[in-house]
Amino acid sequence: MSKCAEAAAVAATVPGAGMGKAGLRPSMVPRQASFFPPPVPNPFVQQTRMGAASRLQIFFLGIILLPIRVLLVALIILLAWPFAAISTACCPEKLTHPITGWRRKITQPVLKFLGHAMFLSMGFMVTVKGKVAGPAEAPIFVAAPHSTFFDGIACVVAGLPSMVSRNENAQVPLIGRLLRAVQPVLVSRVDPDSRKNTINEIIRRATSGGQWPQDTVTWTWQGYTFIQLCMLTFCQLFTKVEVEFMPVQVPNDEEKNDPILFACRVRSLMAEALGIPVTDHTYEDCRLMISAGQLTLPMEAGLVEFTKISRKLKLDWDSIRKQLDEYATIACCSKGGRIGIDEFAEYLKLPVSDVLRQLFTLFDRNHDGSIDFREYVIGLAVLCNPANTEDIIQMAFKLFDVDEDGFITEEEFSTILQASLGVPDLDVSGLFKEIAQGDSVSYEEFKSFALKHPQYAKIFTTYLDLQTCHVFSLPKEAQAAPLIASNKVSPENHDESTSDKKDD
Repeated sequence: MSKCAEAAAVAATVPGAGMGKAGLRPSMVPRQASFFPPPVPNPFVQQTRMGAASRLQIFFLGIILLPIRVLLVALIILLAWPFAAISTACCPEKLTHPITGWRRKITQPVLKFLGHAMFLSMGFMVTVKGKVAGPAEAPIFVAAPHSTFFDGIACVVAGLPSMVSRNENAQVPLIGRLLRAVQPVLVSRVDPDSRKNTINEIIRRATSGGQWPQDTVTWTWQGYTFIQLCMLTFCQLFTKVEVEFMPVQVPNDEEKNDPILFACRVRSLMAEALGIPVTDHTYEDCRLMISAGQLTLPMEAGLVEFTKISRKLKLDWDSIRKQLDEYATIACCSKGGRIGIDEFAEYLKLPVSDVLRQLFTLFDRNHDGSIDFREYVIGLAVLCNPANTEDIIQMAFKLFDVDEDGFITEEEFSTILQASLGVPDLDVSGLFKEIAQGDSVSYEEFKSFALKHPQYAKIFTTYLDLQTCHVFSLPKEAQAAPLIASNKVSPENHDESTSDKKDD
């Protein structure tokens, strides 16, 4: 297929091409489909909606049950605290050696019993399925999904394994001492090395030959506070909980070489048993979620499955966080925090044209007429950055530099963009002022702007695509001339080549 025919074929599949009618869209290839977010609710938020009947029931039951249960829980905590204090006496907050000897033999059975008594006094009716494996058979014990503070029931039923918990929990009076008694792996959310240190500590304990208790990993983000959750739970007549222990999973040789495979298999088995979907959201998504809220965007805007995208697109946290700021700048005035074609054009200081519609379509991966932050990140990385190579930027600069004096004037800039976009009366003074520090643009200024604003890569190179199609449409003897950057296409004849745009 010739370059012109290839370009025309691509343009014909994009809305706005040719006569301006929406044509067929290219079929989705597996790699593209893998970038779509899973159709699941925000996995980091636990929301509960109660009707009027539930509120009345909670109110009347709470009058009787709440004070009784609060007193019972307080009594059990006070009884458990001395045993926890004995267990952790003279031990540092972050343990370097397991608690052994008489302290463990005496305190652990008592704490297990009081743990069961506490949840019974709260009104929990616990049913256990499956068999609990010991630390020698399963040194790591994973509980999921972690959606409330009461997931600790699984830990009590399992025999008080060590938990992975944030540092702040160990500082809470009374509760902190009880937590330390189960020899937790403490995590700091502000320490950049915390993840690596946590992994190393779990590996150290898991390979200790049973000297440490099992390690359990559970985690949540946003929902009811501890006080709110206790109040609502204590006001229920009873709460049913089912804890199922699944068969121990052992990695095969391939999974030993690639632990991610083993983790994915275990995750899939647990999700299948629970009948719920899985996602690739991680803690970085929580950070982006909070950042989105601070930028007055919907918090869900930051849920991009950071680890999955960064692994595939070789992106880092700083670049994606910067792109969130840019996205917020565009989307701040739109409803729902999504970018439409009008907001996109206003941000680029360009009119809505066929070329801009094609560029917008390249970002709009699910074809719903708007761009979310995930699509914006993928669009910049996959579609724009590859076009911003040194050679392409140099070629684009030469195209704008009509008189070849090493600088682009506003008149030259306007002429070429008019030809590229097919808009003879285009006003580019606002865009030109953003690029130029004076009356003209040097190559370094042009390069700096192109690298910082990759959205323009497609716009700046469209003119080159038009020239390529123009040359390949000439007789063969005319094509023999060297294909160099020249400025022969004008806004007047642009309409003839509107459908001859090559998709970068």
